[in-house]
Amino acid sequence: MKNSTHYIVSGVLAVAVIALFILQFTSRSSSGAAAKRELSVLLNDSSITLPVAYVNVDSLLMNYNFAKDLNESLLRKEESTRATLNQRQNQINSAAQEFDRKLRNNAFLSQERAQQEQERILKMNQEYQQLAERLTQELLIEQEKLNIQMEDTIKVRMVEYNRDKNYEIIFSNRTTSNILFAQDKYDITDEVVEFLNSKYGPATTAKQE
Repeated sequence: MKNSTHYIVSGVLAVAVIALFILQFTSRSSSGAAAKRELSVLLNDSSITLPVAYVNVDSLLMNYNFAKDLNESLLRKEESTRATLNQRQNQINSAAQEFDRKLRNNAFLSQERAQQEQERILKMNQEYQQLAERLTQELLIEQEKLNIQMEDTIKVRMVEYNRDKNYEIIFSNRTTSNILFAQDKYDITDEVVEFLNSKYGPATTAKQE
């Protein structure tokens, strides 16, 4: 997942693949006009289930315990980053306020000393900006790493999951998906979440309770 899991197959390809499945089934028993009639019947038969399925990735990530733990890990890093930056910002603010107080009260021994203090505060602010950029970059890298880890884990588990299910294709279905409509019978999200959690176990927060 570079910011999202990459299981999306284009809608045009999906339709083409499904059509090929149906044509393959009908070609075993008929050809020509008969095949077209069989295809029409299959397309309109709600009892027919093709060897394809889809997973609602948004729902999966909300309920998969491994995803919960990775998200919790990222949140802790974000909080640590925020706390570090807030501490540095408070130090700068305190130094700036003290500088203003001394300046108003003519507390500096010389103009040169006041200028040195002002430069020190400016340097502190510059170092703060550099620190903020570095920590933000580190956070983005960590997020990218966790996304890849999540994607790789799901891919491996889905291969294992499909050994018994024998689906030809498993699509993803999320906000940015090309799947605009699918029958509920093709939705295997809950089943996949249950399988993934059976392999991973409880989320870290649940393990600690």
